Amino acid sequence: MEYDLSKRKMQILRAVVEAYVKGGEPVGSKYIAQNMMPNCSPATIRNEMADLEALGYLEQPHTSAGRVPSELGYRFYVDCLAGEYKKTKAETEMMSERLRGKQHELDKILAEASRLAGSMTNYTAIAVKPRSDMSKIIRFEVMYFDSRTLVLVMLSGSGNAKTRNLRLGFDVLPTDAAHLASTLNTYIAGRTLDEITLPVMMQAETEMGSEARLLAAAMKEIYSGMEEQGGGEIKVDGVDRLLSYPEFSDVGKLRGLLGAIENKDGILDTISNIDGDEVGVVIGRENMSDNMSDSTLVVKKIKKDGKVVGAIGVIGPCRMDYANVMATVDALAESVGKMINSELKMLESPKKGND
Repeated sequence: MEYDLSKRKMQILRAVVEAYVKGGEPVGSKYIAQNMMPNCSPATIRNEMADLEALGYLEQPHTSAGRVPSELGYRFYVDCLAGEYKKTKAETEMMSERLRGKQHELDKILAEASRLAGSMTNYTAIAVKPRSDMSKIIRFEVMYFDSRTLVLVMLSGSGNAKTRNLRLGFDVLPTDAAHLASTLNTYIAGRTLDEITLPVMMQAETEMGSEARLLAAAMKEIYSGMEEQGGGEIKVDGVDRLLSYPEFSDVGKLRGLLGAIENKDGILDTISNIDGDEVGVVIGRENMSDNMSDSTLVVKKIKKDGKVVGAIGVIGPCRMDYANVMATVDALAESVGKMINSELKMLESPKKGND
């Protein structure tokens, strides 16, 4: 989005946003002149504020002289003015230290990071696990557990994996498990549900020979797994913090926002549409859920080996301390990303000398 504001208009817009975030009341020209821009007269500031209102950056909620930022005003602030704030080295090290105790489990790292984001910003925090896609399985592994139990592992092209226990009503040998894996990887891997046709199944059954019933048991679980489109998961911390903001004193608005959080699809869709590796800030009606039209979502995706494995963020009113929130979410996500790409990778690798 392109903006064309003079330096003074930007200073005044910044002053309005920061004063409104801090106080929660419409901001007037006299307040700005006395407290934030003493070298500018109230009359000049008043004229500039009127121009900003005409341009759509400010709104006048009541007949009073005070103004508040519009969604466009917040967007300009986020895009052009809030990027200067960075967490100090000490703050970043503190975050990393708090996370380090959870380093063995991704879910716990995400949950702890989101709790930290919530406590440090005083907004509702979310930890997100991305949607899974098992619509096409590219590799199968079958492990022999006992004569009537096999473990079927399905790996999708997006890197997601599902595991199913095959509990059988007949005995099998370890060689049967290996034969099943080979058949599945030859005839089923790389195909969508529509591509697993009757001729394909007949070829696979011929390959299995006398153990075709084992293939039938496996295919039942494979069909089930491929039909599942994991809906993603959102864990929420600090919903009660919403009650401290006057923007959510309206019971209807609060109920709508809580419904959006519980439903999760709108939030997941919004996060999915955020491009790039930077902090995403989705303000008001930019959200894909109508019930979040009075809210802002600040979130950053976390990647492991280039693949998105989760996200952390906060939800709050549009009247938000954007600089602090963006810096907090960014620093926490960076800490999580570094941790899972280094320490977890080391944990997952075979240790030398133990072979």
